[in-house]
Amino acid sequence: MKLQSLVLAAATALTMTSAFAVPAGTWTVAAGAHYVDPKSDNGTLNNGLSVDVDGDVRPTISGEYFVADNVGVELLAAIPFHHDITLTDANGNEVDAKTQHLPPTLSVQYHFDGYNLPMNVKPFVGVGVNYTTFFKERVYLGNGNDLELDDSVGVAGHIGLDIPYAPTESFRIDARYMDIKTDASLNGNDLGEVDISPWVYGVAFVKQF
Repeated sequence: MKLQSLVLAAATALTMTSAFAVPAGTWTVAAGAHYVDPKSDNGTLNNGLSVDVDGDVRPTISGEYFVADNVGVELLAAIPFHHDITLTDANGNEVDAKTQHLPPTLSVQYHFDGYNLPMNVKPFVGVGVNYTTFFKERVYLGNGNDLELDDSVGVAGHIGLDIPYAPTESFRIDARYMDIKTDASLNGNDLGEVDISPWVYGVAFVKQF
């Protein structure tokens, strides 16, 4: 009887593990908000101006398609992030600027689903590519000054945790690192590179289909 009970328990555990794995062909959609937190030192331009880019939070949405069990391809999108920029010369004089950007990010992710973790939480990791496009740049140096920031392409890393509260619904907390570097120019003259490279922290509601 003990052996039969052990066999039955093992079979049940295996069945549960298989059932919890996210199968190939599954879609998930995550809606939430993310905070873009640029690195503290954003570089020094050719004219000696140091650059400081502030953070911003905006609503985001992502869709993920599982190409294999527990392996998904995710695309992250958002409404434009707004960043104030402070340029400081060697004497401490400051010039304000600003920009908006969109950071679509495509990642391949592995979800640790089916491992019988406490509360059935589901960690995941991912790596991919980020494309950031800048627009509506402005520098407050008087009329006729044109600031431009070039688009950026870089690697992106992703870690997170899904906490299920229904069979197809979860609460997600996550963090991403994005390699974002942009060449700046003023009135067509090269100023140098601005290194934003932020950590991006977020929360979201996840629905599985």
